[in-house]
Amino acid sequence: MRGRLLFVAGLVAVTSSFGQDPAPALERIAFGSCNREYKPQPLWSAIRECKPDLWIWLGDIVYGKASNLPDLERRYRTEKEQLDYKSLREQCRVLGVWDDNDYGVEDGGKDNLNKVECQRLLLDFLDEPADSPRRKQAGVYVAYNFGPAGKRVKIILLDGRYHREKPGATTDPLGAEQWQWLEQQLTNSDADVHLIGSGIQVIASEHPYEKWADFPAARARLFNLIARSGARNVIFLSGDRHLGEISRLTDPPLAQSLYDITSSGMTHHAQDNFFHSFTHESNRFRCGNNFVDLNFGLIEFAWEASPPRIKMEIRDAKNVVRVEETVNLAVPRLSSATR
Repeated sequence: MRGRLLFVAGLVAVTSSFGQDPAPALERIAFGSCNREYKPQPLWSAIRECKPDLWIWLGDIVYGKASNLPDLERRYRTEKEQLDYKSLREQCRVLGVWDDNDYGVEDGGKDNLNKVECQRLLLDFLDEPADSPRRKQAGVYVAYNFGPAGKRVKIILLDGRYHREKPGATTDPLGAEQWQWLEQQLTNSDADVHLIGSGIQVIASEHPYEKWADFPAARARLFNLIARSGARNVIFLSGDRHLGEISRLTDPPLAQSLYDITSSGMTHHAQDNFFHSFTHESNRFRCGNNFVDLNFGLIEFAWEASPPRIKMEIRDAKNVVRVEETVNLAVPRLSSATR
């Protein structure tokens, strides 16, 4: 299928929180989530075949407990020493954020008593520099800019655990400091594409599992911030669900359609049961079908096409595309002075 992200004006450039990597332009980004470090990991070969410029972890990198920090550290070490993953690390840069199982508390939030140490373990796994501001802040959220003007991609990874309150009509998953930071990242951004990583789904709202829709006021705030900020071509990357799908939200307050590409289940996947059918799960925002098996996500940029476009894909262990959506990118309109 082919969609379009509508125009939203950009203004003055801002520098990302902890790094700007101006060149060259990204061509491919691969990502995934939900990886039991003790199980077979058959996806790495297919991921490496795609030759991504970046690999992004979207949480549940390992499955451990915050109440047993030595074991959580051991699990990270096991994953880091996994031979196929080591080969990927030698091939491309790795970014990442956590969800609940690597945070160490299932469906956990701000009450995790060991969250400071859990943050250190995640950042150690990701080889975050010792002097990184990310090691000094409360939470693992981060942003990066990649590519030159006209082909610039801003990657924003949200932390939906460190400050997360219990789900409710007016409760909050991010915390005041992260909201302020996120507004700074989006407002007046000069990036041509904005990829926002979230451990849980942002758009899908009907299933009974964790999702931004469990925080309706915060979800509305997020969409309003995107609309108000002027950020162009916003796509969410999410995990958690042990399935793959692409969702699209087109809403009058938004000047552009929003997409959420969910890739989850690198070592295990959802199974239909008496209580819930994942293969027939309702999602009124879904583009096409979902894919309930091992999968990873891939985004490919066609910068030289007219207009430029992005292809979003869910791929299986044999590197076969199972779900895809192509989106034409909005480009800045020329002012009358520059025409």
